[in-house]
Amino acid sequence: MSLIKSISGIRGTIGGGIGENLTPLDAVKFASAYGTWLLNRNTGSAAGKLKVVIGRDARISGKMISSLVSNTLVGLGIDVIDLGLSTTPTVEVVVPLEKANGGIIITASHNPKQWNALKLLNEEGEFLNGEEGEKILVLAENDGYSYAEVDDLGAYTKDRTYVKKHVDAVLALELVDVEAIKKAKFKVVLDAVNSTGGIFIPALLEELGVECVKLYCEPNGQFPHNPEPLKEHLGDISALVVKEKADLGIVVDPDVDRLALVNEDGSMFGEEYTLVACADYVLGELIGGNTVSNLSSSRALRDVTEKHGGTYTASAVGEVNVVIAMKATNTVIGGEGNGGIIYPELHYGRDSLVGTALFLSHLAKCGLSCKELRASYPSYFMSKNKIQLTPSLDVDEILEEMAKKHAAEDVNTIDGVKIDFPTEWAHLRKSNTEPIIRIYTESTSQENADALASKIIDEIKVIAGLS
Repeated sequence: MSLIKSISGIRGTIGGGIGENLTPLDAVKFASAYGTWLLNRNTGSAAGKLKVVIGRDARISGKMISSLVSNTLVGLGIDVIDLGLSTTPTVEVVVPLEKANGGIIITASHNPKQWNALKLLNEEGEFLNGEEGEKILVLAENDGYSYAEVDDLGAYTKDRTYVKKHVDAVLALELVDVEAIKKAKFKVVLDAVNSTGGIFIPALLEELGVECVKLYCEPNGQFPHNPEPLKEHLGDISALVVKEKADLGIVVDPDVDRLALVNEDGSMFGEEYTLVACADYVLGELIGGNTVSNLSSSRALRDVTEKHGGTYTASAVGEVNVVIAMKATNTVIGGEGNGGIIYPELHYGRDSLVGTALFLSHLAKCGLSCKELRASYPSYFMSKNKIQLTPSLDVDEILEEMAKKHAAEDVNTIDGVKIDFPTEWAHLRKSNTEPIIRIYTESTSQENADALASKIIDEIKVIAGLS
């Protein structure tokens, strides 16, 4: 199994040995480092005790890890507001609302059920940057923390009101057209992979007057399929959308920050096109604006942005990098091609509730079916692959050699290696969350995208001596 420590938090599998898996001691250690970093960051503050908001997805290990983290923070003298079963975007919204000093989401996002993680936020409810994360890693490595005396322990409070508060905040957004959605009388099928999306998305849909057929919406952490919302994992919802004669299918990952859609005929809208469609709607309503997505996202967002007279910017992969670029370019909407919608009007974080509301507003007002809307966008096809890493592989050297090999093309090395060919591209990078090299390719047909991916993988294997 694995334990991965990075600037964005700690992620690992439950059980096993200390320092090799996400054990209770590892959870306490990393929570201690984060809490100590917050205390150091706020030295001299006259605001009294610090406050941290925590929430978790429905993973089987979530309650255990959450209890360990909460009590560790209390032991450091930090007050804790525990949202219980929640979502990543909900915690991000709550941190500034509660005037908290930070937040922790207990979730391993799209990873299988044996994984869990601590995702760390600053006082703005946004992910930490590289410098901040590095300080926490150093504290954890050196056990650089000291706990509070008995009279100075933090307080622990539960707050279960933020389902409604998050939904209400989404409904209040100017471009969420509640009346148009209600008038459309949509019927949708929802696959929430038996996590907290089964609580939050139906609550939103009910307020929007949308009929919701629930599939895998019991928040028990028993994922019925691989929780990453990709085509190969979504056969059940595709069939049910057709059977129920629904207008579309909605799929979210366990922590509800990624949104995928299914057309009325059971075909995939395409997770890359969730952001494209939402951006098309927002840019059309605002009569222009700028957008940002990461280097591994589809060219279609660039095309739609330029159609509306805006400027598109590509960032390094990672939500924090997208947010930095969005702030620098005064972006009105951005995100990642994995179905992550970031809408600054509410907060700088991927949010499937916001994405759902914006998409349904667009669908209600455009007069097209889900499949017709998808067909209105430029057609690009993506292939997503990975190579498992071994300790003997020098990933940096492999990427450097690939950049040299394709030096005649447009090569970008701000995050791994992206090679732009005239009609297609390939992006190679080491994952921050799994011991793999990710290889994303995009072209004008699925066959071409798959062929480019195979070519790139073969080249990597030759360089790495794997073939």
